Amino acid sequence: MNKRRGIRLRRAIKDPRGESVLFRRRALAGFGIILLGLLALVGRYAFLQVLHHDEFATRSEANRVKPRAIPPARGLIYDRNGVLLADNVPAFRLEVVPEQVPDMKTMLAQIGTVVPLSDDDIETFKKQLAQSRRFESVPLKLHLSEDDIARFAINRWRFPGVDVVPYLTRRYPFGERFAHLIGYVGRIDDNDLKRLDPVRYKGTTHVGRSGLERSYEDVLHGTPGYELVEVNADGRTQRVLETHPPIPGKNLYLSVDVRIQKAAEEAFDGRPGAAVAIDPRNGQVLAMVSVPSFDPNLFVNGISSADYKALTTDPEKPLYNRALRGVYPPGSTVKPLIGLAGLESGLRTPQDTVVSTGQYCIPGTTFCRRDDQRGGVGRVDLAEAIEQSVNTYFYKLALDLGIDRLSDYMSKFGFGRPTGIDLVGESDGVLPSREWKQAHSRQPWFPGETMIAGIGQGYWAVTPIQLAHAIATFAGHGVPYAPRLVMATQDSVEAKRKPLPNPPLGPSLITSPAYWSAVDQGMQMVMYGDKGTGRSLTVGFPYRLAGKSGTAERFSRKGNTYDDRSNLAYLASRNRAWFEVYAPAEDPQIAVVAVLEAGAWGASSAGPITRHILDAWVAAKGRAAPPYTPYRDDAIGNASATVEDLPVDATGEVPAEAASAPDDGATP
Repeated sequence: MNKRRGIRLRRAIKDPRGESVLFRRRALAGFGIILLGLLALVGRYAFLQVLHHDEFATRSEANRVKPRAIPPARGLIYDRNGVLLADNVPAFRLEVVPEQVPDMKTMLAQIGTVVPLSDDDIETFKKQLAQSRRFESVPLKLHLSEDDIARFAINRWRFPGVDVVPYLTRRYPFGERFAHLIGYVGRIDDNDLKRLDPVRYKGTTHVGRSGLERSYEDVLHGTPGYELVEVNADGRTQRVLETHPPIPGKNLYLSVDVRIQKAAEEAFDGRPGAAVAIDPRNGQVLAMVSVPSFDPNLFVNGISSADYKALTTDPEKPLYNRALRGVYPPGSTVKPLIGLAGLESGLRTPQDTVVSTGQYCIPGTTFCRRDDQRGGVGRVDLAEAIEQSVNTYFYKLALDLGIDRLSDYMSKFGFGRPTGIDLVGESDGVLPSREWKQAHSRQPWFPGETMIAGIGQGYWAVTPIQLAHAIATFAGHGVPYAPRLVMATQDSVEAKRKPLPNPPLGPSLITSPAYWSAVDQGMQMVMYGDKGTGRSLTVGFPYRLAGKSGTAERFSRKGNTYDDRSNLAYLASRNRAWFEVYAPAEDPQIAVVAVLEAGAWGASSAGPITRHILDAWVAAKGRAAPPYTPYRDDAIGNASATVEDLPVDATGEVPAEAASAPDDGATP
């Protein structure tokens, strides 16, 4: 009992000193913890607000302020007189920011009930979506109508991350007329993203696809700018805080004249073919058409599958640029230059003559080819051979030259390689030579192939731009210039034009003015001589002309018979019709070449096309040409027209008897 009482007494006695010490210890420990917490808080505050203030301020601001790229306005394209050929017009498109869309599949299904979307729109959007970053805007539908914009504005709250954005879209006022020359722009795809500078093309949705739009993409594009915009919690723009304007692309001024281009296109009347007009004094292209054509505006914002299928399945191939890529046998159009080769080589003088009997055979062989006129025309010199397109003269001259000298000389005028025109996609054509044949068929060269090369047949294949370049070079007294479409650039609408130099490619290819005059005389006789094929084309024209027709057969002739010249439909199905001309003959300022893919005769089928182009050129100079009514093949009965024989087929196969004679270039 006493023991338990003692224990209770000891418990009841307190130790104030011990408790005080314990309290102080605990208080100091608590204060230390609080102090450490405060120090840590101050340190963190200093870390965030002092040491890393700029970084976190930027992050904070980024939640409210967003940079937005401003694509540059694409440079405009004008003709030589300032007529607008490619313009930028305001439009609106529907854009989507993927990271702000909770459910993309649902959004696409729902927004289609507000703004109609085609299958092409959705397919293109999905492709671009896969190629873009989630924070970048992706176009969903281009070129919204006013009704589309109004319907979306009412339902805008339903679609976070989707907005209507203004932009400039490309427009081609002349549509089909300049489609092959100017080309078109198209939406940037995955392949473009791999090759384009991502900084320079920030915010840009279109890039040049063909024609000058593609060739001069670096000049037309410009440099993008940007703006800082304030956005709300939904990411929608509230206001623009700061703007750094883009630098627009440079404008282009072409050498082409709209009036001449229009006349050239209309002269074809829808018939497939091409025409090119060049100023021989400087290489400037005055007109360049390919018929049929297409509307480039269809491609700007994405062509529909139906429209594209219609273009690609059209048997007349409207997408095919015949002026630049079409290759055809030149026929008699190269005879003046082959005659010039004979003069330059010293094998001929202008007075040398050849007797045309209606047929010419390689000596010692049975390889014979008929002349262009039944029974021949008798004795002719160079000028008369050009006037009457006498095959015999050029058969013999080609054999005298030999294929090596012939090919070497004709290459100087640009045959067999691109002319260097400022467009992409130009065809090389074919200049007959031993090397070309060996590379393509691993076969030796035969004299018969040299013979028919002398009249522009056989392996020959030239583009309209090549032939126009060659004739323009000759018309310019042999001084070569690369064909040029863009003659000046302009930094802005108010700035001065900056001419693009186009110096000669070298000295004259013609060593003697007398040689030029001799060939020119023959080409003038084509237009004014009693037996010239181009006589009717000169009626009422205010300047003297020099030209040459060409009727190149597309199929190998079976036998040595002459065609029925009254059956124009049959002849047109077999022949390519060419005509080349320059004016004024004494001081050439324009050279024109036209080809019809189906034409009975060069002069009567393609000749009127060149005359219409020349009339437009005269009118553009401020001088009215008398009204011209082209004659028809059936109206003149083709009494003076010529046709050149083609002894080989499209594969270049030569009859067996031609292989037996060596081609040593010796005179037969």
